[in-house]
Amino acid sequence: MILYLFPVRTAFIDRDLEMISPVESIKPLEFTNKPLQLPFYFILQFFQLLWFLPRTSQYLCFFGGYHSVLPVWFGKVFGKKCTIQAGGMDCMNMPEIGYGNFRKKWLRKATVFSFKNCSLILPVAESLVKQDYRFDSKITPKQGLLNLIPDLKTPIKIVPNGFDTEFWRDLNNERKPFSFISVATGTSNPSRAIVKGYDLIELLAQKHPDWNFTVVGDSSYSSSNSNISVLGKMSPNQLLELYNSHQFYLQLSTSEGFPNALGEAMACSCIPIGSAVGAIPDIVENPKLILQTKDLDYLENLLFKLGEEDLSKLSSQAIERIKTYFSFQRRKELLLDGLGVK
Repeated sequence: MILYLFPVRTAFIDRDLEMISPVESIKPLEFTNKPLQLPFYFILQFFQLLWFLPRTSQYLCFFGGYHSVLPVWFGKVFGKKCTIQAGGMDCMNMPEIGYGNFRKKWLRKATVFSFKNCSLILPVAESLVKQDYRFDSKITPKQGLLNLIPDLKTPIKIVPNGFDTEFWRDLNNERKPFSFISVATGTSNPSRAIVKGYDLIELLAQKHPDWNFTVVGDSSYSSSNSNISVLGKMSPNQLLELYNSHQFYLQLSTSEGFPNALGEAMACSCIPIGSAVGAIPDIVENPKLILQTKDLDYLENLLFKLGEEDLSKLSSQAIERIKTYFSFQRRKELLLDGLGVK
């Protein structure tokens, strides 16, 4: 049995369970992302790991951090494989925007211990391994695991996210011109909003009141722009309808690993506009759709130039990009291979 450990359960976790459970027994165990609850959860997790130890074949963690320390330790002591899927913030040090595990002393220690002592690291993007960050000039350029842990020797294998393109699809609905959508949770936290690029969206909406914007994922997010609609968390079916009613998807993140919503939206025929961070340029592929630096004028020029492009062709290319390179089946095969199960 695989024990799957993570700080918070998300749709991403559910998708992994869906991929692994048909071929191997897997037990999800949620930790916490609330600092005050850490002592209780460390004790709880210790006894959970002890209880399941006789039946455990290996450990799988999503993100490195506090929740991965004990699984890594148990793996070392009892000779069981422990794999960590690196997802984004566990590979970043961005105190300038309040982001990344490496900006906090004890979280950094937990993260470094986990990555140095686990059996295998499966990042969702090459940029999480090592990158020369240039998108926001005020942020330290050297990011990624090999820059932040120079003596890291743990084997690394890239396993990008994958999407069910039978569900995420173009419904051939009418889309309003210059309608934009972006999806992220926790954006009522100002730091999180900057990480997800909402500061740029606000500036863009302010300058173009005739354009329509929808931000999804946090009903507590507040905007002073009347052309920005704020929606809370949506079900997959609701998101499917929302993607299919918008022309563009904005992923203007200041930092990112591999954004799931971007892939979902592209599979639904939204034209992606993304920042040059994380896996975004690899997912989008077309350089005409990539914001190279965090600059409003650059973003506006990029959007105006799209008026010269065949937008229906860009939509079709977005769908094919996800189907060809980021399918559910491809991720499943790579993930199962990394775990050594068939």
